[in-house]
Amino acid sequence: MSSVTPGRFTVVGIGPGDPELITLKAARLIGAAPVIAYHAGVRKQSHARRIASSLIPAGAVEEELRYPVTTGTTSHPGGYVGAMAEFYESCAVRLSAHLDAGRDVVLLAEGDPLFYGSSMYLHDRFKEVYETSVVPGVPAFAAATAAVSTPLVRQTDVLTVLPGTLPEAELARRLADTEAAIIMKLGRTFPAVRAALAAAGRLEGAWYVERASQPEERWLPVADVDPESVPYFSLIVVPGDTAPASASAGRMRQTSSAEASVAEPVEGAERGEVLVVGLGPGPDGWLTPEVSAALAEVGHVVGYAPYVNRVPQRAGLQRHASGNTVEVDRARHALDLALAGERVAVVSGGDAGVFGMASAVFEAASDPAYAGVRVRVLPGVSAVQAVAARAGAPVGADFAVMSLSDRLKPWPVIEERLRAVAAADLVLAIYNPASRSRTEQIGLARDVLLEQRKPDTVVIVGRDVGRAEESLTVTTLGDLDPASIDMKCLVIVGASSTQVTASGQVWTPRYVR
Repeated sequence: MSSVTPGRFTVVGIGPGDPELITLKAARLIGAAPVIAYHAGVRKQSHARRIASSLIPAGAVEEELRYPVTTGTTSHPGGYVGAMAEFYESCAVRLSAHLDAGRDVVLLAEGDPLFYGSSMYLHDRFKEVYETSVVPGVPAFAAATAAVSTPLVRQTDVLTVLPGTLPEAELARRLADTEAAIIMKLGRTFPAVRAALAAAGRLEGAWYVERASQPEERWLPVADVDPESVPYFSLIVVPGDTAPASASAGRMRQTSSAEASVAEPVEGAERGEVLVVGLGPGPDGWLTPEVSAALAEVGHVVGYAPYVNRVPQRAGLQRHASGNTVEVDRARHALDLALAGERVAVVSGGDAGVFGMASAVFEAASDPAYAGVRVRVLPGVSAVQAVAARAGAPVGADFAVMSLSDRLKPWPVIEERLRAVAAADLVLAIYNPASRSRTEQIGLARDVLLEQRKPDTVVIVGRDVGRAEESLTVTTLGDLDPASIDMKCLVIVGASSTQVTASGQVWTPRYVR
């Protein structure tokens, strides 16, 4: 058994390119390291070594870790992921030989090691085996922001860091939902990134910075960049000061009295309109053409954040996302916008009129202050329709729809209605059967229904119907496991006449014998 004390593995951030941006601590560790490792691109010299070259000791052992592939195709049987996994494993073997022999290893990392850095993969492998540490470095976006000499964020501004490899629609949505942004990983993604900035209304004021802090550094407005000239070592800075006022309400800034409250209508201005729309349970194919057309015309989208996130971003569209328990406040905000002459869409999942935002909007609109605002509800595919269609035709006869949430009605009322539905022998669709804080209601509901329904009553549990994680379970009321039900489920309890076919489909006859 070897008595050699293993070496220490240190990942050292060396900044974005200017050697003078290497920290004193990083310089000290590099200068004393017996082994220096660094990554290098395919058929390229190592940028990391170039940055720190003057600090590497003459007698140090150098380990160049050259990538087998960066982007594009590879002949590796595991594809890009397989090729890179094999590469990192081979790097670990090479460096662990030094560590096992008692030699300290310093791995050079451009920018900051844990900010989109390749070094983290080796750190992940070594941290459970050897003594490891990380020395932070100046990230590229900090150098880029300094290059354009523009404040990135102020006060309560939110900064979002985004990879340019995100799908264009997702990138546009996230850009619209933040005050300031940094977009990394450009190169071939630049045309889609530019289009996303335009769709989010953030193109004006966005800066393109290339090779920040290096001798070849250049910067210019994103709108003026030739897409064919964009290298990988580039990024985009979207300063918080360029955000629309609606996206930066947290920032302290001077506003006129007309801007102070959106509820103040302009003298003689035509009242706007609130459209309350259902987006369906999930898939884009279940979004109706009518709702799609409405979303393409409104200037504002208001709703619970996950639903607002499903609306494609486009130029001129302002998004107003909020939490899950402020429905009436959300409705008032939409009505205020309409009162000032704006066209607004309030979005719900499924159908807005089925446990959605429609009733909350009408509740808020009952205030005489909104008497001049027109409200229209556009239907959507409801979750009960989606689950029923997947199962067959369980709601082909009379059925009831209930929510088990006791946030807006007391549980005794829910129990009373469950008993009434059971006594009437109706098919029952149950929304909101459980949540993180409500884990007992579905079990209580099952017990209430079993007072009048047989244990072999057919039950359907649909989870994430219409999404990639979709599952559909056909069971019975007696065998229903409450622990298997969560907030992503909709439960359909059949009537006494509900049947299951030989192929497992469920249907309820329209006739009563």
